[in-house]
Amino acid sequence: MEAKYMLCTSLFSKHIFYCYPLGNSEPGVMEVKPKLYYFQGRGRMESIRWLLATAGVEFEEEFLETREQYEKLQKDGCLLFGQVPLVEIDGMLLTQTRAILSYLAAKYNLYGKDLKERVRIDMYADGTQDLMMMIIGAPFKAPQEKEESLALAVKRAKNRYFPVFEKILKDHGEAFLVGNQLSWADIQLLEAILMVEEVSAPVLSDFPLLQAFKTRISNIPTIKKFLQPGSQRKPPPDGHYVDVVRTVLKF
Repeated sequence: MEAKYMLCTSLFSKHIFYCYPLGNSEPGVMEVKPKLYYFQGRGRMESIRWLLATAGVEFEEEFLETREQYEKLQKDGCLLFGQVPLVEIDGMLLTQTRAILSYLAAKYNLYGKDLKERVRIDMYADGTQDLMMMIIGAPFKAPQEKEESLALAVKRAKNRYFPVFEKILKDHGEAFLVGNQLSWADIQLLEAILMVEEVSAPVLSDFPLLQAFKTRISNIPTIKKFLQPGSQRKPPPDGHYVDVVRTVLKF
């Protein structure tokens, strides 16, 4: 029989509980840390880092800095479609960001309790991913186009995405977006909020429920730790990061 170990903590006065799996290994068997292969920056890997950190899972990283590293991964058959992120976990080599996130969310009890909750989590996570990609791709554009893209991302956040999530929180009446426990959707929404705030600090001024949500989710112990200096969270991309990505991927 598979043993399941859970660490549960509560915050605030509304009996909100956060549960984190402590691992599925058999007693006496040490679980190998996941290993992440990507650039030393956010990109498409950052949401994966967020999920692992929230679950309290330690992970290792190998940063791609040269074209030779990338070509070796391709030659060794590690990159299914010739793309990163690449995550080595549970004896598998996983590629494709969406697939990796779904696997991690399910593995670490962040994917709802049934199919109906999962499809809502998928919808919300896909929406926030669309918003974040507008910001993630901006540094690779020409200066004026970059500023236009960032301005459009803020506009879309205020007019399209954040009103939807404000309404979801109001209608649902719970501390979380789906059900009554933390999920991948909550984690990724917080990631998106913080990312947009780096571009426009007052972006949540018209969204009181999202403001409260941000405070609430940011204070979950593992997330609070991840948001502290010195964690494996990556800073906003700079010119060096852009140059490395261009060099490694030849674009």
